[in-house]
Amino acid sequence: MAAAAAEPPASAASSSSPPAVRIIDTVLIQPSPSSSSDHPAPPEEETSLPLTFFDIFWLDSPPVERLFLYPLAPDADADAIISTLKSSLSHAITAFYPLAGRIRPTPATPTQYELHYRPGVDGVAFTVAESDHHLDLAALTTAADARAVATIEQLLPPLPDDGAVLALQATVLAGGRGVALGVTVHHAACDGAASTHFLHSWAAAEEEGVPLPAPPVVDRSVVRDPRGGGGGLYEVFYEGRPTKDEMEFVKMAPDQLLATFVLSRTDLQRVKDAVAAEAARRHVAPPPRCSSLVATLGLVWSCYHRAKKVAAGSNDDEGPTCLLFPVDHRSRMSPPVPEKYLGNCVGPALAIASKRDLTQPGTGGVFAACAAVAAGIQEAVTEIGTPAMDAWMEKVREAGKTMGVLSVAGSPRFRVYDLDFGFGRPAKVDIVSVARTGAVAVAESRDGGQNGGGMEVGVSLQPDGMDRFRECFADAVAWLRGAGRS
Repeated sequence: MAAAAAEPPASAASSSSPPAVRIIDTVLIQPSPSSSSDHPAPPEEETSLPLTFFDIFWLDSPPVERLFLYPLAPDADADAIISTLKSSLSHAITAFYPLAGRIRPTPATPTQYELHYRPGVDGVAFTVAESDHHLDLAALTTAADARAVATIEQLLPPLPDDGAVLALQATVLAGGRGVALGVTVHHAACDGAASTHFLHSWAAAEEEGVPLPAPPVVDRSVVRDPRGGGGGLYEVFYEGRPTKDEMEFVKMAPDQLLATFVLSRTDLQRVKDAVAAEAARRHVAPPPRCSSLVATLGLVWSCYHRAKKVAAGSNDDEGPTCLLFPVDHRSRMSPPVPEKYLGNCVGPALAIASKRDLTQPGTGGVFAACAAVAAGIQEAVTEIGTPAMDAWMEKVREAGKTMGVLSVAGSPRFRVYDLDFGFGRPAKVDIVSVARTGAVAVAESRDGGQNGGGMEVGVSLQPDGMDRFRECFADAVAWLRGAGRS
């Protein structure tokens, strides 16, 4: 491994006050040449994997930034923990060697891109840092408190400018009582299911005797183009892909905040019951299919627009608006794509409703939101393998131009709170990149989410907007619990 000194983050370097995080060094972690029967060694020759039509959609998107915050025992040896993280990363990245590579244009082609890996040269940048006494675990993990994005950003590594697709940073927090693990991934390399598969494999490699998850399927040919050869959907998606500016539906402000809102399992059941009762009252049969995810997205979407209406008054009560969220299509492709496929296999789902309907009092707004989300999922699922896929890029672009778009990142299926690297489960997990994309982040709640429990929603807004959203969310939950009125 080659070590190199790293510059402090730009946000810290430009500040007049001392930086809260000090970079110690950055090392390049390369895949281990050793292998096992379950996880073969990476290729010995340079290897290229072509980007598929699912991948090319994300070519110009901002990277996905996740932050895992772990408490450490008083007697924990932080230096030993960091050292073990590095060595286990070398073993884990072996099976996931494309994540140590670079995205580049395919030589001698005008529109093709590939994920290129050079053995003995490429690796994953791993940054080690420490925070000062102003930045401790308690300040970062209190779910009810909105945190400054400018502070949290210092715990996340930038992607190197050479096309790298993965960077990691471990920051020892004030007093050595916690560690922050920042993960930055280029979305064109893989989707959330694949990147969190890698993280679970890394965590398992950290603990001796713990079986590793199934290895990834690296072969990109398992994703068949429904159009067949001759460029097919790749060319359609390449020409119609959103630009970086179009992917950032909301520009991040200097005073941007990030906060987490929690819905318990009981809260979600109340949303489901309310939607079913409203469907019966309106004689809607069958009622909208209201899963826990649909209930979460519907409630948050309705609250988001209620908060905007409070700010804008009746001027923000007209016209349609859109919730844009990903749907995993691995099991729906023909033939099905393996569950552990290392790449992108998600498509856009668009829920569209009028702002007036979303901001109705009582059950009305939540019902309209959940019905639109359920319809968006059904439409996305039925379009797989049909000519309707050709219009995906244009639909996303048109929604961004003609109506307000709230997008969604993450999934409760990723089990981010199960990521134990040998020193316990995380106290808090955030998708910090939602501050740049204007998305909301969803995950299972830390307590019991995997077993059908609650959900967490990460929201990034400016201070006034955060206060309004918090009030609307609290009113909605109180109304659901029968303790207040929306």
